[in-house]
Amino acid sequence: MQLPASQNPRVVIIGGGFGGVSLSRKLTEHKFQVVLIDRHNYHTFQPLLYQVATSGLEPDSIAFPLRSIVDETHDYLFRLAEVERVNLAENSITTSIGDIDYDYLIVATGTKTNYFGNKKIEHNALPMKTVPQSLDIRSLMLQNLEKATITDDVNEQQKLMRIVISGAGPTGVELSGAFAEFKKGVIKNDYPDLNADFMEIHLLDGADRVLPPFSETASKKAEKYLRKLGVQIHLNELVTDYENETVITKSGMKLETGTFIWSAGVTGNCPEGFHDLSIAGRSGRLHVDEFNRVKETKNVFAIGDIALMKTEEFPDGHPQVAQPAIQQGNHLAKNLIRMIQDKEMKPFSYFDKGSMATVGRNKAVADIGKFTLGGFPAWFAWLAVHLYFLVGVRNRIVVFLNWTYNYFNFDRAARLIIRPYSKKIEVPETVSEIQE
Repeated sequence: MQLPASQNPRVVIIGGGFGGVSLSRKLTEHKFQVVLIDRHNYHTFQPLLYQVATSGLEPDSIAFPLRSIVDETHDYLFRLAEVERVNLAENSITTSIGDIDYDYLIVATGTKTNYFGNKKIEHNALPMKTVPQSLDIRSLMLQNLEKATITDDVNEQQKLMRIVISGAGPTGVELSGAFAEFKKGVIKNDYPDLNADFMEIHLLDGADRVLPPFSETASKKAEKYLRKLGVQIHLNELVTDYENETVITKSGMKLETGTFIWSAGVTGNCPEGFHDLSIAGRSGRLHVDEFNRVKETKNVFAIGDIALMKTEEFPDGHPQVAQPAIQQGNHLAKNLIRMIQDKEMKPFSYFDKGSMATVGRNKAVADIGKFTLGGFPAWFAWLAVHLYFLVGVRNRIVVFLNWTYNYFNFDRAARLIIRPYSKKIEVPETVSEIQE
């Protein structure tokens, strides 16, 4: 595929997430041709996907067009494409729109949902890593509520209204709290003919506490807030199966539900073409050195969730959240500038600004250094931080107005079934299956 010629070195960035966006913005201020490739034409603010899934926000308020992230430059290019393979020996990548050569390649592809090899769960559960997936959750929840209004079978109503979430990390905790608030603020008004108590929210995890990456103090606070909201928490419960609308755990517990959400793990979304020694086993991440350079390469780098940089402070790599991606993107931009100036690169050092998770109205937890905040102070800090890091002034204004409206009206204005959800259809793998 032909790209406009440039006298500047070409930096190809795969992925328009936090790392890719921050790197693009920094590099286009200098003498580089920046080519950003993504399968979507927008950047997604993933920390707020759960609010789209629970009818709190519309998707366009947390998405920003990738063609607009850099202003007034003629050496920034965006291409909508799927990356099929990295050709290390040829300094090129194979994409759905052709081959693209590079001088420097940056892999910022993030993660994908990890089902740990369980095909039934992969086929039947709902993940939440993208805007379309969050819309699927919203649509299915609302469709199930509509179905519940037209059946006289009490057991069927309970199954349709029950929501089960596997994985009590930040995503699972925030989803659970948001669904509990949806129940409190919407069900009685929109569905007066339904028993609101039938809408049960179950949160399951194989660990012995919610928010395992957080401090024990934060975990205990989050669990207390969730239980107060009515969320039923099941710890030390590992989900092993989901079939015929029944969630089954290793201990034998069974929960019938029409909405099963899988937020129990992620794995690196690594393109094909890397050497086996470059990929970190089951995590699927790319081994990088202190400069974010992929091992066994000279001009290929990885940043964000896909990068595994082992240090004394972070022996298992940096946390797979937005801040490391943003900081690595900014730092790598400086190092690439130093490279073309024949200067030595500087090693990356992560500044941990803390971890936050919101549970509901006026309820959140935050680990900041050695301190743990809870309740309203943590919730207010969570609001401010997320508004600040949203891409685009319009998005900040829209989200702020939505939050203000929801706070005072106990409402979820985006409860619309725009695109009805339909379950995946099993594709036969053999001729004999088709004949049967």
